[in-house]
This record gives sequence, structure tokens and C-alpha cells, in this order.
Amino acid sequence: MAAMAQTFDICIRGAGVVGRALALLLARDRLRVALVAPAMHDPATPDVRAYALNAASRALLQSVRGWPDEEHATPVQHMEVMADQGGSVRFDARPQGGAHEALAWIVDVPALQARLHDAVRFQPLVEVVQQPVAAPLTVVCEGRASRTRAQFGAEFEVTPYGQTAVATRLACERPHGQVARQWFAADGSILAFLPLGGPEGNSVAVVWSVSHDQARHWLEADEQAFTAALEEASGGALGALHMSAPCASWPLQQARARRWCGRMPGGAGSWMLAGDAAHNVHPLAGQGLNLGLADVQTLARVLHGRESWRPLSDLRLLRRYERQAKSALLPAAVVMDGLQQLFARREAPLQTLRNWGMSGFDRTGLLKGWVARQAMGSGALP
Repeated sequence: MAAMAQTFDICIRGAGVVGRALALLLARDRLRVALVAPAMHDPATPDVRAYALNAASRALLQSVRGWPDEEHATPVQHMEVMADQGGSVRFDARPQGGAHEALAWIVDVPALQARLHDAVRFQPLVEVVQQPVAAPLTVVCEGRASRTRAQFGAEFEVTPYGQTAVATRLACERPHGQVARQWFAADGSILAFLPLGGPEGNSVAVVWSVSHDQARHWLEADEQAFTAALEEASGGALGALHMSAPCASWPLQQARARRWCGRMPGGAGSWMLAGDAAHNVHPLAGQGLNLGLADVQTLARVLHGRESWRPLSDLRLLRRYERQAKSALLPAAVVMDGLQQLFARREAPLQTLRNWGMSGFDRTGLLKGWVARQAMGSGALP
């Protein structure tokens, strides 16, 4: 094939959102990119996932023509977080001021992937290949189950949470009102309703983090029992609920690779990790893809600013990326893990204390506003 006869500067293994966004960003620096995307058959079931993307992620995707149409990117104007004993926090986009139009945007995954696929198709410096090719630098963006990461000897330290995420789509009796809603239950489960279908929509993407046993039960339950449980867990916030898609599920974990870069086996070139291949966090604040796209931005900036004499495979250069990306990840990972551990505890005094703390935080205007602005610009949903 002609593509195999080409020479490339970078080979990206993994053609998901992170891999395609990285390929497009690097091509703007006139780097020749091979994007490894093995041929796959259309899935038998639809993709029910939705991403909560912040302003920084939106700006990056817009810059590479990867942002989907308005009907597939619903702006979140408010977020409501409810705890098990009446504690609650509400965030609003408008009082924060500045240039932000929303707290976040809930983006339909298939629409985002389709837009990035089209953008790659029209970028002549990105060549889609089905097998890895030789290049000075290989970037691994294969996700949490990356095989290449293990082949390169990058140890992946995993801490299971003992929970499974159950995801689906719902049609709701009442419109969502551009509100992202989240409920923390006494048993440690976390339910999120993410608004879909535009500002006037009445559909939501659901992520329900429950124990493995509960997940097996609900995945086997009929629709009536499942939606009745969701109505109860959400306090009837959106009225009667009806499933509009099948369920998907995946185990939850916190994980991070010890090394994010190194020499290729045999010494020909170097490798580095990005996105879920490098780190996983709990989905309770929707940070996963935001952190992955932050890796993309950091790597592109480091490569763009390299000295003219320094090759792309230089480990000193790649360690700049590793240090910066790890530094950006650490606060988010600590906060997400701390929140998950806090709400997983069932001791009555601790439950009372965390509910009191949430309600007290909701009344601290300056602190709450600062947290919201940080999340809107460089983190994820608060």
C-alpha cells in the first residue's frame, strides 16, 4: 500500500476521540501522522455514552473542526448535586461571568466521533492505516485496556472501586431544562442524568455507578423495573422515564501508568501514553475525556516548542510532557478518588457530616464561584 511506503514523524495507536484529536492537532504543525485504526464492523448495539466536556476541551475540538452540531452538544447551564440526607449543591453558569457560555456541554459520542472522522479524512498529513508503522515517536491512545502499553512494559497500577457503571438513554416526561443532575445515595451508588437533545430537550444520558451485584441485577431486569428504580433514585425529578436505548456497562477503577514514555523495544524510536491508556478516574465528575484532551494539548505544546535540533524521539523532550501531564492530572485524580471514598462510607456520623458540608459549601458564594470557574475552564463538571 502507498501508505506503508510513506515516512511518518509520528504513529498514533488508537483512533478514538483522543487519538484523532491529537492527529489533527499535530498535523497543523506540519507533522506527518499515521493513525492506526483497524477495520471494524459496525457494532450490533448503539453507543449510549455521552461526554461532559468543558470549555477547554470544546475550544480544542473546535480548533481542529471536530466539534459536533448544536443538537449533539447540549450546554449545561446548571448542575444540581444531591446527597442522601438532604445535602445539596447547585452550580450555575451565568453568575460566573467571563466568556463561558455554559458549565459544560453534554456531547453525544457517536456524533463527536463522526465529526472527527470527517476532519481526519480531509487532513492530507494524517494517513489512516490498519497496522502500526515505523516512526520516531509512537503515541499510545488505545484506552484503558491498551495491549500496546503492556507490550512496551509500562506498568499500569489499578485500584478497583468495586462498582460498575450502568449507562443508557432515557426519554423523560419533563424537559431537562439544561440541568445536569447527580444523586449520591446512602449505599454508595451515584446516579447522573446528563441533558441531551439541545436546550429544549427531554432526553438524558444516564450513568449509574452501583455495586457489581446491583449492576448484574439491573442489567437482567425488565425495562419497567429498571426505570421504576431510576425514578425512585432520582426523586421523580423528570417525571416518568422510558428507555430509548439498551444498557451498557463497565467496571470502575482508578489507574495510572508508572511511566508515560520510554524507548521502543529494540531501540528504534520512542513511545508515550495519552488519555485512558495513561490514566483512569471515577466518572462522578465527568473528567475522563477532559483529562485526555488536556494530555493532547500538553503533548502538542511540548512538541511544538521543542528545540530545532532535538528529535521527536528525544526522551528528555518526552519527559517534559510526562511531568506536565502528570502534574495536571494529580489534583483531579485526588479529588475524584476522595469524593468516591467519602460517599462510599456508610457510617451514620460521616453521612451526616458530609451532607452538612455540602449544604455549607453551597452557601459560600466566593468559594463555590471559584470552584465553578476552575471546572468550566480547565477541569470538568464540578
